Amino acid sequence: MRRLMLRKLRCEYVEAPLGIDVQRPRLSWVLEASDRAQRQAAYQVLVASTEELLRRGKADLWDSGHVNSDHSTQIEYRGRELRSCARCHWKVRLWGADGKPLVQSKPAVWEMGLLESSEWHGKWIARTEDPAYQPAPLLRRGFTLRDTVKRARAYVCGLGYHELYINGHKVGDRLLDPGFTRYDRRVLYVTHDITEYLRPGDNAVALMLGTGWYNVHTASTWHHESAAWRASPRLLLELRATLAGGRIETIVSDGAWKTATGAIQYDSIYGGETYDARAEHPGWSSPGFDDSAWEQAKVVQGPRGALSAQMIPPMRVCNAIEPRTITEPRRGVFVFDTGQNMAGLARLTLHGPAGTRLVMKYSDQLSADGTINELANGGHILAFSGPSQQFQTDTYVLKGGAPESWHARFCYHGFQYVQMTGFPGRPDRENLTALTVHTDAKSIGRFECSNELFNKIWRATQWSFVNNFHSIPTDCPHREKNGWTGDSHLAAEQGLLHFDTAAFYTKWVTDLADAQRDTGELPGIVPTGGWGYDEWNGPAWDSALILIALYLYLYHGDVRILERTYPSMRRYVDYLTRRAEAGIVSFGLGDWVPAKTETPVPVTSTGYYYADAKILVRAAEFLGNPHDARRYSELADSIRRAFNGTFYDDASASYANGSQTALSCALYQGLVEPGNEDRVFQTLLRRIEQDDYHMDVGILGAKYVPNVLLEHGRPDIAYRIFNQTSFPSYGYWFERGATTLWETWDARENTSRNHIMFGDVAAWFHKAITGINLDPAAPGFKHFVVKPHVLGDLTFARSEYDSAHGLIKVAWRRTGSRLQLDVRVPANATATIHVPGRNPAVVEVAGGEYRFDTELQLIAGSSQQRNKRHKRGPGSGSSFQLPGPVL
Repeated sequence: MRRLMLRKLRCEYVEAPLGIDVQRPRLSWVLEASDRAQRQAAYQVLVASTEELLRRGKADLWDSGHVNSDHSTQIEYRGRELRSCARCHWKVRLWGADGKPLVQSKPAVWEMGLLESSEWHGKWIARTEDPAYQPAPLLRRGFTLRDTVKRARAYVCGLGYHELYINGHKVGDRLLDPGFTRYDRRVLYVTHDITEYLRPGDNAVALMLGTGWYNVHTASTWHHESAAWRASPRLLLELRATLAGGRIETIVSDGAWKTATGAIQYDSIYGGETYDARAEHPGWSSPGFDDSAWEQAKVVQGPRGALSAQMIPPMRVCNAIEPRTITEPRRGVFVFDTGQNMAGLARLTLHGPAGTRLVMKYSDQLSADGTINELANGGHILAFSGPSQQFQTDTYVLKGGAPESWHARFCYHGFQYVQMTGFPGRPDRENLTALTVHTDAKSIGRFECSNELFNKIWRATQWSFVNNFHSIPTDCPHREKNGWTGDSHLAAEQGLLHFDTAAFYTKWVTDLADAQRDTGELPGIVPTGGWGYDEWNGPAWDSALILIALYLYLYHGDVRILERTYPSMRRYVDYLTRRAEAGIVSFGLGDWVPAKTETPVPVTSTGYYYADAKILVRAAEFLGNPHDARRYSELADSIRRAFNGTFYDDASASYANGSQTALSCALYQGLVEPGNEDRVFQTLLRRIEQDDYHMDVGILGAKYVPNVLLEHGRPDIAYRIFNQTSFPSYGYWFERGATTLWETWDARENTSRNHIMFGDVAAWFHKAITGINLDPAAPGFKHFVVKPHVLGDLTFARSEYDSAHGLIKVAWRRTGSRLQLDVRVPANATATIHVPGRNPAVVEVAGGEYRFDTELQLIAGSSQQRNKRHKRGPGSGSSFQLPGPVL
């Protein structure tokens, strides 16, 4: 049955977003079809101020007209100027190559936020101006509506975190809002749809505030407690209710609000939360509550940062896990093992006498006696301030009576184990549930193969990514929670291939630009309260600004991110140029946590200096700046000459100390002089053989080596490396019970068991084994390359990726010498497909999804295919140019 449809209608990467504050938002859609060779030849976008007008084809905001284009992403709105709170209804019409109408979408919608600071009519309020920790404040106000509510929104900036309540009900299921930013540069507000919560007559709006990152009061190595923005929790709110008669009622935060403290006696992003249920105020968020004994809220100064809409998915409880075992290593001390290293919270469900005090401590490691290892989690906290400072600890005091259920609100923890004391009796599995909490970006990529070790690596990488996905990309979810820039760019490609992260990374590139000093210098962690600008972090970390902007362009065709980030990119490269000595950058973190051999820092720092300059050349050319393109091209050439003059030894065809990282860095970054590549690559192969086919690298080399092996036609060597279970290897971790990626190859004591910085391996599985590769000339996978490799003893592999242009699937199965390859190419996209085989004449293209059957010839002594190049075209060779099917 022929099927044609449009899906994933999005504005600024989000479906039906509320609170967009981009004046010319970008739209996108995906064409799905069941027939082959369907493509969009033209489109028309209609945008109307009401759904009724759109239904009638009256596009009073924008009618793009008939546009002869097959573009379906990054379509910039070019209609009437949009006002604050405008609700924009839109749809798309497509025409095929024959000029006939192809398909029309269902209506979609986006909504603008508050575009000007003058449109916030409220004032910042707080319970106190004292930043020293005090119990979490409650704020409330009653109001009356004289008609039914047609539409209502609450625009809220509650710092550090907030929960919004209307008429006794928590609004939505969001947690830990708003996202972390540098609050003296940018502050995010959240738009809540509260239409269903309001009613004619008496109403109440109420909020609970947590300290979050805005008022960190836990001392640590990174001195967040000394941030210039630090202040007591505070609120700015604008509630707008459109009534049935058309009147708009506005309720704002001001000195008329009432405030008190409640059950949260302590909250800290590092320390945890203490909740005394006996101190609750029943009905405090409902109309009619007697707040006469509460204090008047204080009008206070707000943060200096510009108010911006939060346009990323919220953090939520995304999964619930029942504990696998419960042990009692000491009398009255119970340890719950979830079986999975994770980030989130424990939810309690129990009943007991009033005043019973339960204490839960979280860790990802156990001590020898079976209790949790607190130092492993909190070394950077506890070593700084002593063991008296609370860390990763939640405490709940029962109010008694009916069964009680609770979890912390304003923190999250990294853990596999929860240690509980104070339980009335002996707990069972029903008393505690582990909740995963992270930014709720949809999973869009999957991988599986016949090698179970590879499947474990892939699953661990996915867990490690979401465990470090909390409005910023973090290094670990327990002791630091910091946005280390090196970790983030090394894992960004796997994040883009597996999760719907475009909006998330757009936000974080903005965070990076906000953190940059006028000199061009960047900190090692973003956001930061001031720590991390020391020169030791260097370009291997700082290049996140440039690399992630580039990845957003390559994976999503995002030109705007290049335009916005270009001045910051240029400022950073100019900063490095001022710091370089004869073209060499010698400062910074190098190949962090290598297995055995340390690579000289100037090698990797200069490598990223060169890569940044080359990206700047590409960006300048693309953005129409030939002067900058020439200037930075000359700079890049000079860096390459300096690099080779300083580090290259022609007699041995080696770089620096000949480590795997030094050799692969030169190849990966494109620094090897033309004509020397093969010799240097052979030196790398000899070094890998010398290291017994293990990666003797740190986090930089862990990305370089496999990708260089793939690029130079030896993915079989990478397969052999990844298939190891002895030190140093991914398998070494799994032999020791890992469910996530660890911080160090040797799993030394008191290091993290939940890091993402070694995570690019999951992206390599897609690129090498199933062979899904982007084409830089056609960003967003408008055109892509499928080049699978049948490696080692693999008998099957399959993966999928829901790209900006639609769902891509690749699966192959080997039976003896026969290979079956199935490929799904999205409609309105094309792919070049390389079929590994010795005889192109036996390649058959089947119906439905593209299917190829061919025979394999494996190179003696290895598992690499002999893959000859042929002209494109079915029946003429092993490489085919194919249009997407229509599903």
